[in-house]
Amino acid sequence: MAQARPLAERIPRLSRLSWLMGLYAENHRHLVRLFAPGDLEVGSYVSSVGDGLDVRLDVIARHAYTVELRLTYDLCDPVTGQPDPSAYIRLYRDARQAETTHCYVGRRWQDVVGMYPPPAELISHRMRMNTFLGKWLDYLAERGHGVATLVRDYDTQPAASAEKRLSVVP
Repeated sequence: MAQARPLAERIPRLSRLSWLMGLYAENHRHLVRLFAPGDLEVGSYVSSVGDGLDVRLDVIARHAYTVELRLTYDLCDPVTGQPDPSAYIRLYRDARQAETTHCYVGRRWQDVVGMYPPPAELISHRMRMNTFLGKWLDYLAERGHGVATLVRDYDTQPAASAEKRLSVVP
């Protein structure tokens, strides 16, 4: 008579890459439900809920299957003069994924982990950035931000004018 394997051995385990792809899918769901960025034109949008901490969503570029975004508060870092925190996001409309490509101006993945990091280190870095985005989107939803509070800011140029193109992330 064969002995049954313990339950832990019978449950399939997710690889770190599978977990990361799950984060991308979850972030897409949160982002689309919160701001519907796939429907927005290129430009800058502000969400205000009266707490003095406005959220800015810049639609940097729209492509056939992707939308490039920057999500930030209307606050500037006193040292760099750049919005902080910021998350640059690539929304894959066809695959229903939202990937945080980098979190600060000038701090792309290459700046943090180097040009040729081991795959595990690169995946860990991406997991941290995308976990941060998921928690931030949850927080914004709890505070009341959303499509109903999002208005076009015609006085501000989108981030694309300052930064012509986001880095290509493998």
